[in-house]
Parts: sequence; C-alpha cells; structure tokens
Amino acid sequence: MTQALSLPADAFAGKWRSIATLIVCELLAMAVWFASAAVLPALRAERALDPLFAAMLTSAVQVGFVIGTLTSATLGLADRTDPRLLFRLCAIVAGLASLASAALAPDSALLIALRLVTGICMAGVYPVGMKIASSWARADTGLLIGGLVGALTIGSASPHLIAALGGVDWRLTYIAAGALAIAAGLGTFLMRLGPGMTKAPPFDPRAVLHAWTDRPLRLANLGYLGHMWELYAMWAWIGLFVQASFAAQMDGAQAAVWGRVATFAVIAVGGIGCVAGGLFADRLGRTTLTMLAMAVSGLCALVVGFTFGGAPALVLVVCTIWGISIVADSAQFSASIAELADRSYVGTMLTVQTAQGFLLTLVTIHLLPYAVDWLGWRWAFATLAIGPLLGVVAMAQLRADPASKRLAGGRR
Repeated sequence: MTQALSLPADAFAGKWRSIATLIVCELLAMAVWFASAAVLPALRAERALDPLFAAMLTSAVQVGFVIGTLTSATLGLADRTDPRLLFRLCAIVAGLASLASAALAPDSALLIALRLVTGICMAGVYPVGMKIASSWARADTGLLIGGLVGALTIGSASPHLIAALGGVDWRLTYIAAGALAIAAGLGTFLMRLGPGMTKAPPFDPRAVLHAWTDRPLRLANLGYLGHMWELYAMWAWIGLFVQASFAAQMDGAQAAVWGRVATFAVIAVGGIGCVAGGLFADRLGRTTLTMLAMAVSGLCALVVGFTFGGAPALVLVVCTIWGISIVADSAQFSASIAELADRSYVGTMLTVQTAQGFLLTLVTIHLLPYAVDWLGWRWAFATLAIGPLLGVVAMAQLRADPASKRLAGGRR
C-alpha cells in the first residue's frame, strides 16, 4: 500500500469507475457460490436427500475454494498472469459448471463434482478481486476491501432471489447464476488495474508455522476462525430456517416464496455491514470493529432460535441484524494480517488464514443439520455462538498487545 500512497493524484484517475466495475463483476460472479443452498428446499421436495449429501452441496464449494487458493498461491498465478485474465477465466468456467448442474438429477454425484469445480474457480475470483481492489488503495484499504466483500455478500445472496423469482424449477436458479458468472467474466474487459499493482510476496510453505508461532498473527487468526465458524454455516442454512419458520404462519407456497425473498434480504444486507465496517475500522480501529461485530452476531445466534415459528416480521428483524453484523468484520481480518505480518510473508500468511478459515467452515456446515435433528431450530444456531465468543476474546488480547499499534495506522 505504501507504494500507492507515494504516487501522484492523477495516477488514480478513473479509480472509482474501475472499482465500481470490479464490484459489479464480483457481485455477478458470486451468484454461483450459494446456488445449491438456494435450491436445497426444492431439491429435497423432488428427491429425498440425506443430510450428508445436502451439506456436501455447499461444503464441496468450500473444499474447492481451499484447493484453488493453495494452488493459485503456490504457483503464483495472480502474479504470473494479468489478474483480470485469471478472474475472467475462472468466472466463465464457474458459470459453465453451474449451467451443467441444471442438466443433472438432484442426487447425482456429478453435481457434487461440479460444485467442487465451482469452488476451485472462486479462488480465482474473490482473492484476485481483493488484489485488484488493493491496487487502488490510498489510505482507504478497509473501505475498498469492505466494498468488495459487500459485493461478495450480495452476490452470494442473489441465488435466493433468483429462486424466488424462478418459481419451483430449481434448474432455473443454476442457469441464471451461471449466466451471471459468465457475464462477470466478460465484464473484466472493462476493468483497469490500479497504480499500486505490485507483485505479491510469494507463498512460502516453510513459513506456515509462523502464522501460529507469532503471537499477534496467532490472535488475528483465532479471531478470524471464530468469525468463520459462524459465517458460512449461517449463510448455508438460514434459508431453510426462514422457510420452515414462515411455514408455521402461512401456507407452504407462500412460505417458500417469501422465505426465499427474506433469505436474500438477510444475506444481502450484509453488504451494507461490510462497507460500514470498512469505514469504521479505518477510522476507529480494526479490533474495535471486529469485537463489536462478533459480539452482536454471537448474540443473534443465541436468540434467533426463539423467534422460530413466530411472527415473520420478528424473524426478519433478528435475522437482518444478524446478517449485517455477521459479515461486517470479514474484510478486517485480512487487513489485520497484512498489517501485522512481515512484508516477506504477507502472501503466505493471507493464504494460510484463508485456507484454514474455509476448512473450518466444513465443520459447522456439516454439523448444523445434525444439530437441527438433535436440538431443533430453537437451539441449533446457538452452537454457532461459540465462534464469535472465542473470536472476541482473541481480538481483545490482540488489542492489548503492543503490536496492535500497527493496525489501521495506530487506531487498533
């Protein structure tokens, strides 16, 4: 970032047009990520899917993302190629995989394979998008990355809206999401790179342990893991929760439509939280923002179950607060690692953080359906509150560490 700050102002001409193009492309490309979660109720209505297969429809994307991230980092793909080209190819391939999914049976093993391919391709979209955004940074890293994560959030929510508009045919959701991802890939032809685009530090497998032997990095990673314990499990299963809750107050057809619309709103509103979180963190501190966001989201995880089957308006209010707070801090963990790590290890540290975070999501994505069977919807989501609780503890310890003065220009 320091190189970008020393450049003349005219080097940043066209910055916001390029950032807006990037955000739109990111939003469109991410439509394929949660396409399966959006159509899961319809898939279950057509075929009896066991909980393991249902969870794998989402977790396969997470596994693919980890594989893709580690492969890209090890080979230095984002440095050896124009990142716009990498983004373009990955978005188009992910779109084609989604289109192909529409031709398969709901219980086909090939559907899992295509979701794995989608996750691998997303490793060339989300992290590469952050690299492009950071090339335009001028003391507004938190805002830019927050805006990009906001686009990711809204894009991840979009399949739920597509499913609501598309009716009962789940295949239309895969087709629409695939078309949007392909459009995102083509949109990169309109994207410019910022003047701060530099070669990222290489991935160094030998330095992986440094993420845990260095205390400030360890605390930042523990905070991130607490955040990830909750985030993707909530995004994956909140749609089923909302639809099942609404079904207690209205007929099944209405509950399905309004449940999808509400789920889109609950996840998409997190985009506001991402942008607001970026502004807040840049000005008032990263640990302040992350602790506040995790405290609110953890509380929502504890209480949301008590709204199950109640007035839809109440369910929506609690879920909306949860949707905003659960992702408001997401970008700030990456920013913290970039500020705390030795410059020669930044690439490795960010790769390690991302990989371990998405691996952890496999645990909660797979466990939550069983928690519903054992505990019911009233208590199932409460198991997710463990993550943000431990995350708050970790970030509080990081705030007390002298190294935290390196965060957000000394604003911790």
